[in-house]
Amino acid sequence: MTDSANDNKVPFQHSADAPWIFRTYAGHSTAKKSNELYRLNLSKGQTGLSIAFDLPTQTAYDADHILSRGEVGKVGVPVKHLGDMRSLFDQLPLEQMNTSMTINAPAAWLLALYVALADERGENRKKLKGTTQNDIVKEYLSRGTYVFPPEPSLRLIADMVSWCYVEVPKWNPMNVCSYHLQEAGATPEQELAYALATAIAVLDTVKAGGQVPESDFETVFGRISFFVNAGVRFVTELCKMRAFVDLWDEIGRKRYGVTDPKALLFRYGVQVNSLGLTEPQPENNVYRILLEALAVTLSKRARCRALQLPAWNEAMGLPRPWDQQWSLRLQQVLAYETDLLEFEDIFDGSHVISGKTEELKEKARATLAEIDRLGGAKEAIGFMKESLVGAHIQRIRAIESGALTVVGVNRFTETEDSPLGAGDGAIQTVDPAEEAAQVRDLRAWRSARDGAAAEAALRDLRAAASENRNIMEPSIACAKAGVTTGEWGTVLREVFGEFRAPTGVALVIRGPEGDEDIEALRKEVARVSEALGRKLTYVLGKPGLDGHSNGAEQIAARGREAGMDVVYEGIRFTPAEIAAQAKAAGAHVVGLSILSGSHLDLVRETLAELRKAGLSDVPVVVGGIIPPEDARALKQMGAAAIYTPKDFRITEIMGDVTRIVEKAWLVKG
Repeated sequence: MTDSANDNKVPFQHSADAPWIFRTYAGHSTAKKSNELYRLNLSKGQTGLSIAFDLPTQTAYDADHILSRGEVGKVGVPVKHLGDMRSLFDQLPLEQMNTSMTINAPAAWLLALYVALADERGENRKKLKGTTQNDIVKEYLSRGTYVFPPEPSLRLIADMVSWCYVEVPKWNPMNVCSYHLQEAGATPEQELAYALATAIAVLDTVKAGGQVPESDFETVFGRISFFVNAGVRFVTELCKMRAFVDLWDEIGRKRYGVTDPKALLFRYGVQVNSLGLTEPQPENNVYRILLEALAVTLSKRARCRALQLPAWNEAMGLPRPWDQQWSLRLQQVLAYETDLLEFEDIFDGSHVISGKTEELKEKARATLAEIDRLGGAKEAIGFMKESLVGAHIQRIRAIESGALTVVGVNRFTETEDSPLGAGDGAIQTVDPAEEAAQVRDLRAWRSARDGAAAEAALRDLRAAASENRNIMEPSIACAKAGVTTGEWGTVLREVFGEFRAPTGVALVIRGPEGDEDIEALRKEVARVSEALGRKLTYVLGKPGLDGHSNGAEQIAARGREAGMDVVYEGIRFTPAEIAAQAKAAGAHVVGLSILSGSHLDLVRETLAELRKAGLSDVPVVVGGIIPPEDARALKQMGAAAIYTPKDFRITEIMGDVTRIVEKAWLVKG
């Protein structure tokens, strides 16, 4: 009996597979401090780096640009020039590292700095391993760190793909990123279809560019990797990953004629769902993170190549080293203490998993066909953006109504005080003085370099961009000549132009008939508008460089549904520009959405600009990831109301805004 039982196990069990790459997404303040954090994390068993860059770096601005004010070092590390790259990777051997960079519009520049540093150290380019995210389509749809219009942006990606497979053959030049699509509300089939459509757009651009011989195209196809999201509905998420594997193989074989099984592998890394992390009862986030990690590790056939887990408290602010360690230890327990890696795929043969996977594939194929009908991802950006906003509206309504349970938020809200977040230092913060130090460093760097060499390198970069030459070697030459991130960005902005993506909120999606809260809000807005003598006007702005616009889009859509005149032009405006919008529109209220941690600086400046414009009586409401002590400071500055992720009932928020307008303009004394 025992022998028979053992015989039955033999075909399914094997020597343990190697675990995936363990990463934490990290970077803040300065290159030096980020380097210290990386070396600390690596000493604890992390096996790869995932670099978070600050918003000026992500949008190719220098630290002294007006839009960078308040943003330097807040959501990642500032990398202004080659000197910062030296500090960032001090004592870290590039040939041995596996480095992921969350960088998109200026991906060519950050890779150029990385390669320039390797050349300077005498390390072999061909041994460099890692990934640049470099997915610009999802930036237009969800994350907002785009710079250039779609066509030149795809050209830059194609340049990198064409250059990397020869010069840095172990580097993934593009990481098609569906992570932020789910953050923006994408359904599983939308996440599948939009990510695959983006990969197709890039590969078609590479083919059309003529830099890659047909005989090498299979190699290029095999270097495209993916970066996905995993939500808490882990059975569906697991099936989504199996669908990705099948659909990518299908696209490779049928559309591009790829036959090499290794090239056809769906290679992906994961950051599990930060959208689902909650500010109320944040200790519950640990369970969510674990379930989401299981979704991308349990199925061997669709197991991730790299995994980075958020910290339990990321819905409240910058995590501390201990918080990141906790997430790393979760990965290590899963990989080293369980028997997960010792078995073949435990879901093969499951009719439930197979059925759900096929359902997702069919829905994704239908969406891909619609995108193809519209002309591909580049032409379908408006369609995809509106679809994402609509899907997110439905998700928010389900949470508001209770149809979708979020523990600790809309059910089981009773709680004891958590000792995890108690006391000073519960959330790591960035010293405001760091920004001034970064600006001083930038000016010193410019003064010390060979100015003529930098100018010559920039002239060649401009020529390469204008003449449709590959951008990579001129960018590396710029890095070595001491060119700064903002100077590289300025040249390409002048050649390619800039872009403002669609907001996706042009169409008002009305809620279900009979929604009593919405109907009551419409009546209140109509009553106050009549008393005002015109429609209640709400100017909604996103100052600074924060591109996470999901919340602003939901507020704009709900305000319009309620009958307000909502002015929302999208992301990346200066405080002065928002004040000008408010003056032109005759705003009754101004809303500011800031999720980058730069709320104190940007609200202060916006209030000052409103005063200059003669709008000091216009109330200002603020939304973002704002700690309680900062909320108190904002109130003292003059903000009328503060909203954070715990305030998920948007109809109630809009009711508050309506009462704030009434009090400011109609209630005397």
